[in-house]
Amino acid sequence: MNASFALWMPVLTVIAAYFLGSIAFAILVSRAMGLSDPRTFGSRNPGATNVLRSGKRSAAIATLVLDALKGYAPVFLMLQMASAWGVAGTASEWAALAGLAAFLGHLYPVFFRFKGGKGVATAVGVLFGLEPTLGLACLGTFLILVYFSRFVSLASVVAAVFAPFYWLFGHGVAWQAGAASTACLTVMSLMLIWRHRENLQRIMKGTESKL
Repeated sequence: MNASFALWMPVLTVIAAYFLGSIAFAILVSRAMGLSDPRTFGSRNPGATNVLRSGKRSAAIATLVLDALKGYAPVFLMLQMASAWGVAGTASEWAALAGLAAFLGHLYPVFFRFKGGKGVATAVGVLFGLEPTLGLACLGTFLILVYFSRFVSLASVVAAVFAPFYWLFGHGVAWQAGAASTACLTVMSLMLIWRHRENLQRIMKGTESKL
């Protein structure tokens, strides 16, 4: 396999990951089930939590799973195909870039005027695709915080903050944490915090709703 092909195939996969991430399943699932557009009620956020406010639990579950899969799929595929493309040594780096692209696609979807969701489910999919142990660690952190605080938004932010630290902590033991993958996880973490800034403000004011 020539060097040009080995370079361009991962790059094209990262671009494709962004377009996959841009598919707003909250909107599509709602349309398919005859529900109101999630951008017109509740928090107006096209995500699983807001779809749940429609009263259709199956729609929220479908949205959650599909949003997670669009983060998981490009990462998993990149890892599987990296050796065939001759980039096996940097597979996790390219996989993390693909995951970040899908995540940014969810936040800023080209198909929906760049107005997307908060990215929690997609980020979880990326983490599980990159390393299942990393995904479990962050999911465990999220569940513990939800149990004790009852704030989904706070638990999401704390789990996001811990993700790059868990990644670095496992370096050389469970996986190799390269500079690019660490940077991708850090960007995802910061973006998740930014997208939840209004929730954090409401928590400080005591007006955020609990689970």
